[in-house]
Amino acid sequence: MRLWVLLSLLLLHETLQNVTGQPAKSKRPKEPGENKIKPANKKMKPKLPKLKERESSDSSTKSQSIMIQVMDKGRFQKPAATLSLPAGQNIELRCKGNKIGWSYPSYLDTFKDSRLSIKQLDRYGQLILANSTAADTGEYSCWLLLCNGSSCKKDESKTGSTYIFFTDKGELFVPTSSYFEIVYLNPDKPAVIPCRVTIPSAKVTLHREFPAEEIKTDGTNIIYDVKKGFIYQHPTSDHKGVVYCRAESRGAPQISIKYQLLYVEVPSGPPSTTIVASSNKAEGGDNVNVLCIVLGEPDVEVEFNWKYPGEEYERPVIIQDSWRLINRGIGHTTRISKSVIAIEDFETIDAGNYICTAQNLRGQTTVATRVDLT
Repeated sequence: MRLWVLLSLLLLHETLQNVTGQPAKSKRPKEPGENKIKPANKKMKPKLPKLKERESSDSSTKSQSIMIQVMDKGRFQKPAATLSLPAGQNIELRCKGNKIGWSYPSYLDTFKDSRLSIKQLDRYGQLILANSTAADTGEYSCWLLLCNGSSCKKDESKTGSTYIFFTDKGELFVPTSSYFEIVYLNPDKPAVIPCRVTIPSAKVTLHREFPAEEIKTDGTNIIYDVKKGFIYQHPTSDHKGVVYCRAESRGAPQISIKYQLLYVEVPSGPPSTTIVASSNKAEGGDNVNVLCIVLGEPDVEVEFNWKYPGEEYERPVIIQDSWRLINRGIGHTTRISKSVIAIEDFETIDAGNYICTAQNLRGQTTVATRVDLT
């Protein structure tokens, strides 16, 4: 038996020599702490990132900034989220793409300011603002437009934006076109008192006119955003009244315009609509009016659309839309919007259902009434 074991070991020793060309190494116990060395030519299976890692890397590629700022001497840089530039300086922004949409402070459009120039070139869109002023402070953004014929939509993955403070010690608050503004307090959404500043480091406080007092910001219910102003997160009727802002930055303090805060009683949602006819039974030759009325939030516009019996016959009618604000008590305001369809010389083709659809940003409501020929 021992002879058989010795012969087996001898044969194994010779086999190893034939394969490796080297004497076989005697096997010894592995010392504590000793590691095996993996062969360098061993193919390793690539390690896949965890699901969260893949999601985060994918999300980082979903949005791509396409905006660059043109600097002096032909240099370029990606603009920071916020920039502080002295008033009077020119600025040029470019966004890569063959069809670019732009957004900028709205008053530049309102007054058709010639200092603003926007051009579309082959490979990028260009925005140039010359001789900047404190009033130009605000958000400047761009996005790539994907067009199919005359229809275009925004590519959410390719956008760019920067908020620019055009600093001016003589104008701590961004100038406005009026000396008094109305801010509506809706219980369903935050309200903003838009006293924005041109110097981001300025100390800004909010004050009530009567009784004269400073309104403290607690960072929860009332907060201050240097890009927006003071924000009431959950407005109530107790907040109504006249307020103003005070700013200070290395010099004499400055006072903003005044803001009238009005509390809105009408809840937000699709239009609350009613319809009524001057008469539901008309004789031939009568003049008939059908009125569609919406009571809603003061700052929410309403659009009206009509369907009427004589429409398919191209029956001439007169449609007039109007709106006004009504005061329903101290600090309580409602917007009343109306649309009237007038039919002169009522005849057979005018008899039937008059359908009014009122629409706002939150939805639409359709109402109807019937007018018959007697």
